[in-house]
Amino acid sequence: MKKSLIVIIMSMVLAVSPLFINAVSVSAEEYAALQGLKSVKAVFDVRAGSFNSAAAQLGMIHKIYKDSSVRKVTGNPEFVLVFIGPSVRLVSTATEGLSAEEKATAAKLAGTIKEMAKDGIKLEICMAAVEAFGVAPASLLPEIKHVQNGWISLIGYQAKDYSLVPIY
Repeated sequence: MKKSLIVIIMSMVLAVSPLFINAVSVSAEEYAALQGLKSVKAVFDVRAGSFNSAAAQLGMIHKIYKDSSVRKVTGNPEFVLVFIGPSVRLVSTATEGLSAEEKATAAKLAGTIKEMAKDGIKLEICMAAVEAFGVAPASLLPEIKHVQNGWISLIGYQAKDYSLVPIY
């Protein structure tokens, strides 16, 4: 009985081991798209309108910024996030009218933004959108630089060879 249990366990280990080998080889795989690059510069057009979507997407952007494949190209990639449209409501410290879940996600989002800024990711917010969506400028997260028009920033960064990444 004991011997058959060991055989079963060993069979299970051998059966799943190719999954782990494949997972390691895939994560270590180089990205063909990054081959030959001298720098990585991206501007993210952030328009996500929900806390959950924005928190997930900004978390992913932060992981990409730290990704070893990106860092092999250049020690410090140049990332800029420009908040325009409905996303401007998500980067405010004002929490009245939010559910408990939204407040928790807003706090998580604010923490991610603080860490992104600390790591060197630039953050900008469109003040035209802030006004259009009725957000109090004084309530905006302090890590985010105010620009009058986010579209002008997006145009400028693209003219400086930043790749545009839409975050909707």
